[in-house]
Amino acid sequence: MAELLNEEQVTEALSALPQWRQDDAALTRTAELPSFTDAIRVVNRVAEIAENDNHHPDIDIRWRTLTFRCSTHSVGGISALDVSLAREIDGVLEALG
Repeated sequence: MAELLNEEQVTEALSALPQWRQDDAALTRTAELPSFTDAIRVVNRVAEIAENDNHHPDIDIRWRTLTFRCSTHSVGGISALDVSLAREIDGVLEALG
């Protein structure tokens, strides 16, 4: 089972995730893609990763703007699973750009 990260661990993780921020009990990132089609491609790739990892982000889709929210509900906050998923989301976004 995942363990809740303390504030120091979250701060350390965020130092390596410059596009992400802590929003209450979650890591969040907003990304604007060149087109709606590109945004949906990113969502589809993140969905594949999330299914494989059995850890799913909340994703808000607004035309070509995506907001990702990673939180481990079973522990009530941010765990190493969220940090790992955030890194994977960054990789998907970097691959598109």
